[in-house]
Amino acid sequence: MKEVNSARKALVVEDEPAISELCSRVLTEQGWEVDIAANGKIAQGLIEKASYELCLIDIRTPAMNGKELYQWLLEKHPALARRVVFTTGSLLGEETMAFTKQTGRPLLPKPFTPEELKAIVVETLKEVAK
Repeated sequence: MKEVNSARKALVVEDEPAISELCSRVLTEQGWEVDIAANGKIAQGLIEKASYELCLIDIRTPAMNGKELYQWLLEKHPALARRVVFTTGSLLGEETMAFTKQTGRPLLPKPFTPEELKAIVVETLKEVAK
């Protein structure tokens, strides 16, 4: 019989179905239970109901973008804010670079490979465990 909550939970905040499916598949293969939110507003509702060990957040999503969601996490769920990995498909403009540098959170540019995703997740969780 499977233990309740034995899987680690990850939240993928991504409005591109191909990317969210890739993240879900790769993380599920790594033993994660994955929820997907198309934007920050949906993510907020999920975060209020479940306990996540990791958040992959696209910086540019409709309704509420990744920057706004991260600011909310800092205020409401600071421990989870330390386990955020940002993704972006847009060219890394100065504003995005400055934002990610200020947060100290890793950035995974799209498109990325399953190996790159696995590596950044492992690195992020190691950093938090320190």
